Amino acid sequence: MRDTRAELLSQAETLVRGRGYAGFSYADLAEAVGIRKASIHHHFPTKVDLGAALVAAYAARYAAALAAIRAEVPDGPGRVAAYGRLYLGGVEQGLGCLCAALAIEGAALPERLRGDIAAFFEGHLAWLESVLRAGQADGNVRAGPDPAALARYVIATLEGALLMERLFASPTAFEGTLAVLVDGLRPR
Repeated sequence: MRDTRAELLSQAETLVRGRGYAGFSYADLAEAVGIRKASIHHHFPTKVDLGAALVAAYAARYAAALAAIRAEVPDGPGRVAAYGRLYLGGVEQGLGCLCAALAIEGAALPERLRGDIAAFFEGHLAWLESVLRAGQADGNVRAGPDPAALARYVIATLEGALLMERLFASPTAFEGTLAVLVDGLRPR
C-alpha cells in the first residue's frame, strides 16, 4: 500500500535541500509524487505544516544517529568524525543540510519554522558540546578551547564544507576537510 505522506515528506525534503523553501511549490511536489495538489493539502494543509513536519522528521533521524554515535564510538574525535560523516550523504547527493537550507532564508521563513530550525541546531550544539567536554575530561580532545565555542566551530566548518563541496561535487574534499577538523581536536 502506498504511503503518500511518507512520499510527500521524502520528495519535499529533496526539493527543499536542493532549491530552498521558497524554491518549490505544492505544484512541484504534486508532480514529483504524481498526485494532485489537493491531495497534498489533505496531509499538510499549509506549506508551514509541511515544513514543520520535514524538520521534525529530519531532527528525529539525526537524534537516532547521534544516540547511535554516542553508544558506538568511544572518544570525542571519533564521535565528531562520525557526526561529520552524517553530512557526507548530502555531498554525495548534491544536497544541502535541510535545516541549513531553511536557515538561509532567515526572516523570510514563517516564525514557527525559524523556531523549529533553531531548536534543531541548539540540540546539535548541546550534543557536540557534551561530546567535546567529555573528550577534554578524558584527555582525547585538546584542552583549552571552550567546548561551546568548539561545538559552533564544528557545525560551521561542516556546514561550510557541505555547501562548498556540494558545488564542486567532491566527497573526497569534504572528507579531507573533516579529517583536518578532527585532527585539530586531538591533543598535541
